[in-house]
Amino acid sequence: MRLPNRRQKRVLFLSQHKILMIVSIFFTAFFAMFILIGAFTSLDPNYRVASNTVKKWTTNIDEVHFLSLMMMENRLFKEALPDDTPPIDVWKVVFELGTNVRMHDVRSLLGRELPGFEMYDRQILIAGEGTDYTNLTMESTPPLDSVLEEREATIPEDKEEKEPAEEEQQQTTGDRNIVFLYNTHNRESFLPYLPETNEPNDAFHNEVNITNVSKQLAKDLKRFGIGAEVDDTDIGAILNEKGWDYSADSYTASKEVVEAALTNNKDLNYVFDLHRDSVRKDITTIELDGKSYAKIMFVIGGDNPNYERNYALAKALQELLDEKYYGLSRGVEMYGGAGRNGVYNQDVSNNALTIEFGGVDNTMEELYNTSEVFAEIFSEYYWDAQKVSE
Repeated sequence: MRLPNRRQKRVLFLSQHKILMIVSIFFTAFFAMFILIGAFTSLDPNYRVASNTVKKWTTNIDEVHFLSLMMMENRLFKEALPDDTPPIDVWKVVFELGTNVRMHDVRSLLGRELPGFEMYDRQILIAGEGTDYTNLTMESTPPLDSVLEEREATIPEDKEEKEPAEEEQQQTTGDRNIVFLYNTHNRESFLPYLPETNEPNDAFHNEVNITNVSKQLAKDLKRFGIGAEVDDTDIGAILNEKGWDYSADSYTASKEVVEAALTNNKDLNYVFDLHRDSVRKDITTIELDGKSYAKIMFVIGGDNPNYERNYALAKALQELLDEKYYGLSRGVEMYGGAGRNGVYNQDVSNNALTIEFGGVDNTMEELYNTSEVFAEIFSEYYWDAQKVSE
């Protein structure tokens, strides 16, 4: 009879020992959690884990993995997954999160190892005809002194204005300007009008530049009944006055202009920042029905938390352009990441876009031809949207 009693005492002792161990682990973990929270919140702001840091980590994970994880809790998310989606690979996710190397994208490794290769570390959201990672947009980043340098330029001829067709006059925004046009890099010019240089990094001028295209676009939009406001602020002069850097601070300077305009005019609902690309004529020019056009490309700021809404507008315009003027648009690319602005002032509105109009070799005639087409396409989008909202 003694043996069973000893076993019972031993079992009871072990049970009590396990309970004490579980309780100890619980309280240790509980207090450790508060200690860690206290440590993180008391850190200097420069060393805290900010939301943009978390965003940077998560961008290295395929979005399908997030859907797979949510599907574990709610089976409805399975409907959003493609039928041929393989099961989630936990070790692959951990590897990508820990190394910042995306196993499905070799650019995430080579971009840090090969000088200059980071220019390919972008995402093509919609590829236009002939667009791939070798011919995406290229931004000139000369020193501010070069941007502000006085250069000789020939003055392009003004475009002969067309009278609006009768059907184009049936719809109008009246006295309301609903589109805001501005130019962050307002001195970006075009080599055909700069006789003393053939270097893309020297294609800057204080009068003959991308602002001419914005002014023409406003006139073309008016033909289709859409009021547009054009800003002619010399961002380069502001940078010089404040001692700011051209590459790092241009968007900071132009954002002040945009926010002031949106505050002063509540009717402004579309914000377009027009730029001139630095790639050459073979990439930025197309002939349609015997007429030469400067190609355009939409650039989405990937570091804007709400970039999907801006992308929705770019996608709609891209589809309309492909339907009527196939090949005129080079597509939609998303640009962001470390060392870049990544927002491009597109956080000021859900309808804000950065649009590359042509390149350094395009003529104003080609640019104005494209302006007319873009005005036509945008007006079609706008008036259709107005019908839906009524």
